[in-house]
Amino acid sequence: MTASSRSLRGMMDKAAEKLTRAEQDLSDGFPGEASSRTYYAVFHAITAVLATRGLSFSSHAQIIGAFNREFVKSGLFELNTTRTLQHLFEHRQIADYEWASSVDAQTAAEDVAAAQTLVNLCREYVERSIRGHA
Repeated sequence: MTASSRSLRGMMDKAAEKLTRAEQDLSDGFPGEASSRTYYAVFHAITAVLATRGLSFSSHAQIIGAFNREFVKSGLFELNTTRTLQHLFEHRQIADYEWASSVDAQTAAEDVAAAQTLVNLCREYVERSIRGHA
């Protein structure tokens, strides 16, 4: 059973909220926080895309794997999406858990730009799905 349009839009709203916060963190000089939030923005967005097919998973790795399998390998999203997801995940790991290294402002800016693109693509897919055109 697929998620309701209200649930799907709620997931996408959560993605947009995280992305807005990432942009603000970057502007405020907190690149690590920005990178971490970009990952979560995309995480919520791909969770919504999966939910259009009634798919849900309990771990981040399962969600990313399922998204790559169901939507990237099938050609619904570009192949470079897998690389983008991996980079955002790695940068989030550094930002949240590494003591010896950090995410710099340039990397965070790239993460924000990549997340903006991917969240927008996910929103378009979810809206098409809600209208029955995905």
